[in-house]
Amino acid sequence: MTEATGARRRGRPPRTESADTRDRILAAAREEFSARGYEKTSVRGIAKAAGVDSALVHHYFGTKEQVFEAAIEVAFAPALNAPDAVAAGPADEVGERFTRFVFGVWENPTTRTPLLAILRSAVTNETAAAVFRRLVAAQLLRRVAAQLARPDAELRAELAAAQVVGTAMLRYVIKLEPLASADLEQIIARVAPVVQGHLTDP
Repeated sequence: MTEATGARRRGRPPRTESADTRDRILAAAREEFSARGYEKTSVRGIAKAAGVDSALVHHYFGTKEQVFEAAIEVAFAPALNAPDAVAAGPADEVGERFTRFVFGVWENPTTRTPLLAILRSAVTNETAAAVFRRLVAAQLLRRVAAQLARPDAELRAELAAAQVVGTAMLRYVIKLEPLASADLEQIIARVAPVVQGHLTDP
């Protein structure tokens, strides 16, 4: 037993190598999901893109659904700071802070590309949508709601998010004109008061 255990330990890759491999798999997964969508992406394809065996993908992440969740959590990370933006200032300006922060994430090409991939997968596949809902509900909207101290705080947070995400979908995904080409400050000026109402009005 001891010898077998020792053999396994000797055969394990160094910790830094394991971290590098995991990061490489995640990067490949984000690219595959972005390019192909959830349904057309396979664990085998992710493994090939990462230069590893499929078994290693399963070892680090499990199923394709779990790989997707890990990949989008990293991609979605910048948006998870929205609750901090909600808390960082006067209550009568929370709508503008929230709106400006979310659109700032969308306006940045580095963060916009993976967000587009997430939304495209979520609207075309129920499994991907379920993963997205869990991530948004647990790590974003509930944290925003906790800042509001109101009995219907979760509903308020969801309505505020719906306002901003819906506008973002039309602007960045569907590219509906004139919204797609409108000045960002003009959009924020019109959307922020509605978001403010959802979050703070009686």
